[in-house]
Amino acid sequence: MRYRQMRFAAALILLALGASGKAAPREEPRIVEKVTPLPVALDKDFEFRKTKLFLLSEKAPTAGQRARQTTSTLGAKSTSPSQKTATLQDAPITFERQYRMFGAVTALDQRQRFGNYFDFFWRAKRPSDVTVRLEYRQEKLHEHVQAQEIAYRNVHGTHKTEFKVIGDDYFDDGRVIAWRCLLIANGQIVSENRSFMWE
Repeated sequence: MRYRQMRFAAALILLALGASGKAAPREEPRIVEKVTPLPVALDKDFEFRKTKLFLLSEKAPTAGQRARQTTSTLGAKSTSPSQKTATLQDAPITFERQYRMFGAVTALDQRQRFGNYFDFFWRAKRPSDVTVRLEYRQEKLHEHVQAQEIAYRNVHGTHKTEFKVIGDDYFDDGRVIAWRCLLIANGQIVSENRSFMWE
């Protein structure tokens, strides 16, 4: 009897925590119709902390499989250092792929998930209205620059902003070959993060 009461109390606590900790719905980026240059006024109060890029291609990566096949044909045991290293390196990629494909049952669902994913972690050290903009070029569009952005009102602290170029945009125009991400405050670029290929 006492065990049942403890379980009931624990379930109520978890339910209360889940209800109070509901996150606001994630805001989707809006497409910028015309990308215009903005003045640059870099500010140390705004900074990018980390960037995570992921290409979810139609074919799963096979580097680790090749390493495992090589070690097994040489008669090495599964504890060989090269196989351990390959397996450890492949684990995050495998997880990210499974995470992005979760719930995509049909071939059409899966097709709509393939493409480029961008996660930007950034910080505002003082409260401000901030717009995060991703400008990018795709391989079939050459020098044409496209952009997506999300606006935040009166933000402070560390935040994460997600962008994606997936589905038909990815298949029609190709993968993203160059990008830059901007933090914009008061109509000025206050921080910038760019790929090596961005000019």
